[in-house]
Amino acid sequence: MNVWKKLALGAALALGLITGAQAAAGGAAWDKAPGKVNDQGSLQNGAKIFVNYCLNCHSATFMRYNRLRDIGLTDQQIQDNLLFTSEKVGDMMKSAINPAQAKAWFGVNPPDLTLIARSRAGAGGSGADYIYTLFRTYYRDPIKPTGWDNLTFPNIAMPHPLWELQGERKPIFEVSQQHGHEVQHFTGRWEQVTPGTMSQQEYDKTVGDLVNFLQWMGEPAQNKRVSIGVWVLLFLLFFTFLAWRLNAAYWKDVK
Repeated sequence: MNVWKKLALGAALALGLITGAQAAAGGAAWDKAPGKVNDQGSLQNGAKIFVNYCLNCHSATFMRYNRLRDIGLTDQQIQDNLLFTSEKVGDMMKSAINPAQAKAWFGVNPPDLTLIARSRAGAGGSGADYIYTLFRTYYRDPIKPTGWDNLTFPNIAMPHPLWELQGERKPIFEVSQQHGHEVQHFTGRWEQVTPGTMSQQEYDKTVGDLVNFLQWMGEPAQNKRVSIGVWVLLFLLFFTFLAWRLNAAYWKDVK
């Protein structure tokens, strides 16, 4: 075997080991998000979770508070429940954290979340599926700077923002030998270390509401667009039927 073949084989083997290690570290397949962007109750709860747990560090600078009228909230409800400092209902949804401090604490500036659900789609599913899985695969890791890691996003810089709701968990791995190396595979099962304030079913629903809000926020007009599209299709169907009957009436005496 010549040197080039040896190098190619070595590169392929190394790539295989790296891929296997990545699969072990991030071995959680994306779960399907609930996807109820027309459920106003879900969207309103998601907005509350977003403001209370996400907006401290992340912004949504392409979204104004008053746009939340579209999910059934009044200006007074927005003022009373979603504004905590000097913001006004017409302001953009900006984070409270100083960007320079955020970079010093986390190593990077927390990304803007307005379009996050649209930008995270991949081979594993939609962006909503990714975020839904991300918030449900955090686990304690004392060797990490934040004390947390994530199966969906290994070495994530963001600590678990909803840990008080979910509690602390550990993923259960099984170990196998691949090319003389031990590789961990996620079994899909978890060990609850300390309980949270919610049951697993309640937590999954809360995360689903948050994801629904993030998905809606990426395109607030989507429900109206879908509604208009349905009426347009119904009109075209009616017009097609009318044109067909008119055509039959015009040509009935022509043989």
